[in-house]
Amino acid sequence: MDFSNMTNLRELLAAGGPVLILLLLLSVYSISVILERYFKLRSAINLSRKLIAYSRHPLRSENYQKVEEACKKDVVKNTPAAQLLSRLLEERNRPQAELEKLANNVIDWEISKLQRRLTVLGTLGSITPFIGLFGTVIGVMHAFKDLATSAAANAGASVVAAGIAEALINTAAGLFVAIPAVIAYNYFLSKTNYFGKELENIADEIIFQRKRG
Repeated sequence: MDFSNMTNLRELLAAGGPVLILLLLLSVYSISVILERYFKLRSAINLSRKLIAYSRHPLRSENYQKVEEACKKDVVKNTPAAQLLSRLLEERNRPQAELEKLANNVIDWEISKLQRRLTVLGTLGSITPFIGLFGTVIGVMHAFKDLATSAAANAGASVVAAGIAEALINTAAGLFVAIPAVIAYNYFLSKTNYFGKELENIADEIIFQRKRG
């Protein structure tokens, strides 16, 4: 079968075999993880930034009750910023070293929650090209097997060319899954790490303001 004539899904699946089906399933799973993480991170980070911006003036004027009330609102109470601010304000009378340790623990935990499932994307980005290559190798083996069985019919070159073209579908599919997964993984990792620095900054403001007070 000529690669240029593979115009429907059934022909593609037949050419790629079980490996292509596996890659398609991994692609769907990868896309679902990317979308879930994108909307989750966008919501958590945007709401946290709004809460931080809202809290800066009350914090500087030591109106801690106003900040605590804001952290308890349903819209933001589960965001990383709300968790951090509420914990620090609850424990603000503790020594500075303990507050710094508390802040680091809360930030690490909240960032780890935001980075949940990112290892899935990293893993898919790493292994799917090899899965595709594995499917290609199998396809090439089949092509040469067909060449051996059809040698008597004098169809050698055309059989190998068609078989290899079909086998390369798996390599392309592997890259199709891997590239978006790697891009999303790096983007989400960078975004959450940068947000972690923002949380550290607001935590330092609270801790050092308490020290000056």
